[in-house]
Amino acid sequence: MTLYIAREGSKLWRKISIETSVELQLLLEKWKLVLAGLVFQYIHGLAARGVHYLHRPGPTLQDLGFMILPELGKERGYISESVFTFIFLSFVLWTFHPFVYHSKRFYTVLIWCRVLAFLVASQVLRIITFYSTQLPGPNYHCREGSELASLPPPRNILEVLLINFPQGVIYGCGDLIFSSHMIFTLVFVRTYHKYGSKRFVKFLGWLLAIFQSLLIVASRKHYTVDVVVAWYTVNLVVFFVDKKLPEMPDRTGGSPPLLPLSVKEKDSRFKEENHKLLNGTSGDTTDWRHRPQVNGKHSDDGNHAYSETTLGGT
Repeated sequence: MTLYIAREGSKLWRKISIETSVELQLLLEKWKLVLAGLVFQYIHGLAARGVHYLHRPGPTLQDLGFMILPELGKERGYISESVFTFIFLSFVLWTFHPFVYHSKRFYTVLIWCRVLAFLVASQVLRIITFYSTQLPGPNYHCREGSELASLPPPRNILEVLLINFPQGVIYGCGDLIFSSHMIFTLVFVRTYHKYGSKRFVKFLGWLLAIFQSLLIVASRKHYTVDVVVAWYTVNLVVFFVDKKLPEMPDRTGGSPPLLPLSVKEKDSRFKEENHKLLNGTSGDTTDWRHRPQVNGKHSDDGNHAYSETTLGGT
């Protein structure tokens, strides 16, 4: 038992080491894109913090979702955050599964370049939208009478740049249209729908996205319009941005490797090709057909032929 665990552990470590070396080479090529996407996440948070200074609390607007869905209340507000955290962590873990599992469909660095492009494009539109019009926040800490509903002018630039993390992110107001939670949720679900392999998980992902939408409205964190606009905006953004980006190489087929082969891998492939040639087979099985010999030569047609000695022996 101990020997089996040690052997399997060694195999797993070898998989992780090989995948890490491949992904590091890709990261060296794409680090600027990854860094730009991560930096923009901070810029997006900074913009959300800035609009809080402009927010003015007022009466909650009339909302169809508020009429239909019962209010969860402050004590149950964690439910929507728990569902979002589950979606977020599940997606992150899935993107790193090529490091462990034998079956791989994508490269982790390349898929995160794609995801960050979707997020940045959606967040740019979101920033433009919530700065255009500030609606009175429906969340409990954004309503009239709450100390957190409006912020005094910042005392210095450092106060703005630090965005009072994490309290400033959790208790923000004014960044309503459209929902940031739904941006992440829909980008993650659509990405898995395209590159994931489990049909049940794809179906579950869309169900969770719908459930998350209802929870956000029931928690009064957003108006219904914030969620509805997110649904069609993010889907359209992903659709059009995806068409502009180069398609990722599929690792499941027999396509050439993304990175150059090592000397050992080249020798292995050369021996394999020699073996095929010596056995009269080629890599392309579609052109193979049985060709019987006539006087030591292969017949080009598919019909059976007899040797001259056989024909003359009667």
